[in-house]
Amino acid sequence: MLRHALQRLLLVLPVLLGVLLIGFLLMQVVPTDPAQVRAGPTATQDVVQAIRQELGLDQPLWKQFLIYIGRLAQGDLGVSIINNVPVVQELGNTIGPTLELMFASLVWAIPLGMLLGTVGAYFRGSLLDRAIMAVSVAGVSLPVFFLGLGLIWLFGFKYPILPFTGRIGPLWTWEGLQGIILPAITLGGVFVGPVARMTRTSVLDELNADHVRTARAKGLTESAVVLRHTLRNALVPVVTLIGLQIGFLLGGAVVTETVFSWPGIGRLAVGAILSSDLPMAQGTIIVLSLGFILVNLAVDVLYAVLDPRVRGA
Repeated sequence: MLRHALQRLLLVLPVLLGVLLIGFLLMQVVPTDPAQVRAGPTATQDVVQAIRQELGLDQPLWKQFLIYIGRLAQGDLGVSIINNVPVVQELGNTIGPTLELMFASLVWAIPLGMLLGTVGAYFRGSLLDRAIMAVSVAGVSLPVFFLGLGLIWLFGFKYPILPFTGRIGPLWTWEGLQGIILPAITLGGVFVGPVARMTRTSVLDELNADHVRTARAKGLTESAVVLRHTLRNALVPVVTLIGLQIGFLLGGAVVTETVFSWPGIGRLAVGAILSSDLPMAQGTIIVLSLGFILVNLAVDVLYAVLDPRVRGA
């Protein structure tokens, strides 16, 4: 198990280096000059040029990238061009709310998706199965921003029972719990459908397997057959999908945080890119990419737990 985890961890390093390179190059093609942004619209060219030299923007791209990697190795992500605050400090203030939002989204979306998929597979072809699949397809097709705006209109304006702007408090407080309900439903709502569909497909394959028929022949209860002998063996493809979807959930968090003014890293990334704050934008790209990589690493390790045959691969 440890060897399998170390092998996957070594593969993370070149991927992370590639992400850093791509993120660095993408920020270079932004049409706005960061030095001009810091200097202000009325600054003279001499002032702008001095700021370019201070930021190292007058150096060749390869040298800028090496300097950038060297600073990253020391834990220095730079200083925001807009508010002159260290990027690490801003990221530290926004990672917590984003993790709260993702946890609140997944804690109900994953169990519900797996439950719906298992029920649909067990009652295959019934009206209940068709209803579950219809809801799943609708959930996959519905854009995140559309669902969020619909919830705001319904529960924020028509029936004003839930707050919908900003983070009111920590998740463990009553005010914070109320404030996160609508963003969590929005972000998790697009997660239920794919999990339900994959669970249904995987459980259907396992229900026809020989070991399930043997378990029934032994006289085990249906709940034991479904939960212990069917669902457990069906989890590997479901875990694959969940891992990929959690990665894409980071992208959905950007939209959700923008719609609900949630003070997370996604909203920070949008603001940094729109204002041409290169250090802040690069910092958010690193954190979001690292989150995606770590989720996939955790999924790889979880494979070995669910299926011992993967450990020797």
